[in-house]
Amino acid sequence: MKKLIALSFVLLALVAFSFKNGGYDVGDKATDFSLKNVDGKMVSMESFEDAKGFMIVFTCNSCPYSVLYEDRIIELHEKYAAKGVPVIAINPNDDEKSPKDSFDKMKVRAKEKEFPFSYVYDETQEITKAYGATNTPHVYVLDADRNVRYIGAIDNNTKSAAAADKKYVEDAVDAILNGEEVPEKKTKAIGCTIKWAS
Repeated sequence: MKKLIALSFVLLALVAFSFKNGGYDVGDKATDFSLKNVDGKMVSMESFEDAKGFMIVFTCNSCPYSVLYEDRIIELHEKYAAKGVPVIAINPNDDEKSPKDSFDKMKVRAKEKEFPFSYVYDETQEITKAYGATNTPHVYVLDADRNVRYIGAIDNNTKSAAAADKKYVEDAVDAILNGEEVPEKKTKAIGCTIKWAS
């Protein structure tokens, strides 16, 4: 009987763990994905050979917060991709709820802004749910083994990059590249809520 009760507690703990926050926490290992990029090719983390980490950014065309951060996301990719830590931007929004975030509109926006990074569409929203993203933008910084090392905002000033005095994503990536602990592991993602399919 005691063994049965103990087993029940273990199973309950496993169920609770698998549903915690509906996504990853710092220290969890992130799953890979295969999502369609704006160039029509499928993109996965596996396709980046010798990567030392990833900046997974849940973002979109329509959210004013995402638009304010576009240039900063471009700068992050340009600063770190050559060092082995690229940006992979994922549009999580359902295109029926948010027509401006359709795959065709993604292609237009990527061309307009000359995105140097992959901009992929999570059409089923399965990856977004797996990660637990809630807002756009919402960033997950991973190390080479796809362990989540940071979750949250890009920096502490949405309106002005120049006025931001805490650059959470940069600090996290620098720490990973230097083999150090990430100084601030979790912050609140500020932005529009993700538009979920009905």
